[in-house]
Amino acid sequence: MEYRQIGNTGLRVSEIGFGCGGNAGLMVRGRPDEQQRVVARAIELGINYFDNAPDYGNGVSEENLGRVLKALKVRPVVTSKVEVRRADLDDIAGHVVRSTEDSLERLGVDFLDILQIHNGPAASPPKLEGRGYTQLWIEDYLRPRGALEGLQRVLRDGKARYVGFICRGNDADQVRQLIDTNTFRMINVPYTLLNPTAGMVRPHGLEVDRDFGGVIDYASEHGVGTAIYSPLAGGFLADRIVSGDNRHPLAASRDVASEAYRRHVEMARALRFLAKEGPHTLTQAAIRFILMHPGVTVVLGGFSAMSHLEELVPISGAGPLAPELMARVEMVWRSNFGFAGPPPSAGGG
Repeated sequence: MEYRQIGNTGLRVSEIGFGCGGNAGLMVRGRPDEQQRVVARAIELGINYFDNAPDYGNGVSEENLGRVLKALKVRPVVTSKVEVRRADLDDIAGHVVRSTEDSLERLGVDFLDILQIHNGPAASPPKLEGRGYTQLWIEDYLRPRGALEGLQRVLRDGKARYVGFICRGNDADQVRQLIDTNTFRMINVPYTLLNPTAGMVRPHGLEVDRDFGGVIDYASEHGVGTAIYSPLAGGFLADRIVSGDNRHPLAASRDVASEAYRRHVEMARALRFLAKEGPHTLTQAAIRFILMHPGVTVVLGGFSAMSHLEELVPISGAGPLAPELMARVEMVWRSNFGFAGPPPSAGGG
């Protein structure tokens, strides 16, 4: 396993991390014995970064990870998050503190290595309804009793070592504004073969549903690390999906009859040559592509089963994709995967 430093923190983490979210499903819906077996193997293979959130199974994933870490008697780098919903807007700072304390209790740790706001910054007030939390108005980050104030309280009280936030796309200006506060040391952002805009200027001809504005470079230049979530574009860049098989039973369900699902499967199939002509599976090629970017700190693998873990870990240190393969990828981008217009959002990120 290779390790990379999180920005200018001095904290080194495995370049393959363990994502505990509901999309893969292991830490939410898996059997306790299987959860422990896979986490133990991940640690044996050198993974030392575990990414969690209260929203993953409404606290269940945090509880399960806490139980497993206690049983294994290990303390890796642990990150969790805070979801800000409509009911929290009157006192976001207080909610950040309370949510953090609840996460610490579920995880069974005294502090988080990284605490992140799970809402991406938005230029205008988003429509927050019910349990929704995808975005948060930038002013609600920065105002008195806002998210930033809450994070600063958590840092002051030693309940987190570092803080960060999530990027949701079409928010590059707001992401840069938050990075410029010099408070944050980690961002989570998607960067994939289907949408590479977090790590480069949008390739000519490629149309995307969300443009991430090259924020990885900006973060890196300002001493901020980058964790890549949903590295397989919500599971589409998986060999079993492009072959027409079903998703793993633990994985989050999808509307396979929807236009968005069919479009993303066909986009992924346009990249099948990576598996046919390279010494790797499509999934492995997708991870190698991400790790080529020097600004990427850690790729968050979503493991539904031991086999997924065993497939991803060998990619650490495997080096970049061959230039001739990347040239073909760029041709696919320029052709917009053979479609007209941007893809409909497939969710799952």
